[in-house]
Amino acid sequence: MELAGKIKQLRQKANLTQEKLADELGISPQSVSKWENRVAMPDITLLPKIAEVFGVSIDELFDLTVEQRFNRIENRMDLEEELPHEVFKEYEEFLKSQTDAEAHKLRATSLLAHLYWHEMDAMSKKAAKYAKDAIMLAPDKKDCQWILSQATNDAVWDWNVSNNSANIDFYKEVIANDKNKPHTSLPYYYLIDNLIADNRLEEAEKYLADFATLPSANPTMVEAYKAHIALARHDVKSADDIMETLAKNNKEDGIVLFEVAQYYAKQAKYDKAIDYYKLSFEHETHKPRYTDAPQAISDIYKIMGDFKKAAEAYDVVIKCMKEEWNMKDEVELKDAERTRDALLARGSSSRLK
Repeated sequence: MELAGKIKQLRQKANLTQEKLADELGISPQSVSKWENRVAMPDITLLPKIAEVFGVSIDELFDLTVEQRFNRIENRMDLEEELPHEVFKEYEEFLKSQTDAEAHKLRATSLLAHLYWHEMDAMSKKAAKYAKDAIMLAPDKKDCQWILSQATNDAVWDWNVSNNSANIDFYKEVIANDKNKPHTSLPYYYLIDNLIADNRLEEAEKYLADFATLPSANPTMVEAYKAHIALARHDVKSADDIMETLAKNNKEDGIVLFEVAQYYAKQAKYDKAIDYYKLSFEHETHKPRYTDAPQAISDIYKIMGDFKKAAEAYDVVIKCMKEEWNMKDEVELKDAERTRDALLARGSSSRLK
């Protein structure tokens, strides 16, 4: 149903005359009549008030399908860094209402997770900003450091806080309850990542052996995990040999070269990491290309104090987002442009000193 018919239907259901509705909206009765007769459309600024009068959401005014409402929620999160509180609550209520419908359960549940993450990310950025301000004002006072570490996922010294046992238990449960035959490989990645991070290497090897038997297992990742387990055991030579063999046998495979770059970056062997990141981006066959490699290059140059080259790497990120992903106003693009500009500013500042 189009907007004109929807307004008329809602007005009649609410037992409102055109005059009464016009009075509620602060407009003339003639305007309401024009809407309902499809002579004119309501000004977009009136839509929130119209929705409020009828006790519906703006989406409901347009009689969107469930799938269309899902898409609108997803698109708005892409375009806005922080949702107005009333919009967040509206989306939350709608998505929760769809989690009981079998046809929409997965999409609604996934979007709920993204909605809460979107809100949490916005709040985390604010928390980080004010925590940093407080720490700068009183560096001798232990007060907001914990907030900053949680908001920005900083390293935490205390093992009982930083260990990943809860995530490990969860992914073990996911694998144990996986009804796919054979098991899907995706949960193994997250489980092995966390096991290596916690230095639980025998368990990591056990699950890696299971992972390697799966038809969907990526052979590159099997070898990469072997290298990272060897590295965790301080057997650098064996680890290096595995990764260099991978690179030699896959000189034009962007995915393999990216894993090699990751391996060297984690050891702070930055020159090698940059070379492999550049090669991985050049040889990436997936289009549009992911921007992880140039973002990693920028991070390395920033660590090395070369902010000009760090900004240049972000120029590559921005170009890819615009030309290959067709981004225009998305939050991700705006973040990339802000990061590039901040790096340029730091580079200019360091040159002036």
